[in-house]
Amino acid sequence: MSLSVGSVVEGTVTGITNFGAFVELPSGQTGLVHISEVADVYVTDINEHLKKDDKVKVKVLNIDPNGKKIGLSIRQAQEGASATRALPPRGRYTGGRGRPAPGTFEDKLKRFMKDSEDRLGDLKRNTEGKRGGRGSRGF
Repeated sequence: MSLSVGSVVEGTVTGITNFGAFVELPSGQTGLVHISEVADVYVTDINEHLKKDDKVKVKVLNIDPNGKKIGLSIRQAQEGASATRALPPRGRYTGGRGRPAPGTFEDKLKRFMKDSEDRLGDLKRNTEGKRGGRGSRGF
């Protein structure tokens, strides 16, 4: 069976490391599932998700020209997963000071510049009265 990028096949976990898991494919070749491609959640310990000899469905992400290195993904092989995933929801990005971020790049840049100028003005106001140095102690 020849492998092609994008194909989904079933394989067997043959080894686990701190950076991923090695999976033997039906063709007899071995590929690597990087720890970031194991699950949709952040994986700190791969042993919580996989064990040696587990049967897993994997998607072929890349094959090097020599055919010796094969990149695999369990996460993308799951039903309903797309090849390009959206970032997991972790709260809504705000454009500073609790306001929602505007849509276009130009709007975001304008908002950033305004917030930066506001913060710089606040900083200047708060530090103006505190300037002094050696001469201000009255010696």
